[in-house]
Amino acid sequence: MTSAFGTILKRDLLLALRRRSEIFTVLFFFIVVISLFPLGVGTEEKILQQMAPGVVWIAALLASTLALDRLFSADYEDGTLEKIVLSPSSLSMSVFAKILAHWLLTGLPLVLISPLLGLFYHLPMDSIFVMMFVLFIGTPVLSMLGAIAAALTLGLRGGGVLVSLLVLPLYIPVLVYGAGAISTSMITGVSIEPYVLLLLAFSLLSIVFSPWVTAAALKISLE
Repeated sequence: MTSAFGTILKRDLLLALRRRSEIFTVLFFFIVVISLFPLGVGTEEKILQQMAPGVVWIAALLASTLALDRLFSADYEDGTLEKIVLSPSSLSMSVFAKILAHWLLTGLPLVLISPLLGLFYHLPMDSIFVMMFVLFIGTPVLSMLGAIAAALTLGLRGGGVLVSLLVLPLYIPVLVYGAGAISTSMITGVSIEPYVLLLLAFSLLSIVFSPWVTAAALKISLE
């Protein structure tokens, strides 16, 4: 089981590095969305600080959906996915490896680049650290939930649009609590602990249940 997990994770990372344009597309989209808002509303520092939490999370949500339709479709088209499903190794662990690779290539880069965009919105340094932390614990939920939608729409025409329609409503709690944590961090004397604990709970629940649900959805789609 461990060997299959490591093999699939390494394979997906190597294949993605050969198609660097997909990774750069997600990052470029994230940067462009965040950069457009100040051009539209002005450069007033207080207004930008108020907008920053919501803008960062909305950009992260939209950027994460760009690569979801390719999560399983490439393997589905060349027959690799069917071999993974029929292999004796745990399908849930194989799915988890693919989701982890997706997060490492799309979610983690957003976390690493977010401090530069936080400075662009004049966020205090403490709030920038909070933003990085909540993105770190919140973006895995985006990949986990997105994998379920990608599995359900596998092989359907226009699957990318359907994935977005399915996952965006499910992303709302992560958006609310992630943006709330950043906004609260700019208020003196108010704790962000409730937001962080809820995001951690969402992340843990998605890690436990999402691979299993995604594996079941893949079996249904391949039948």
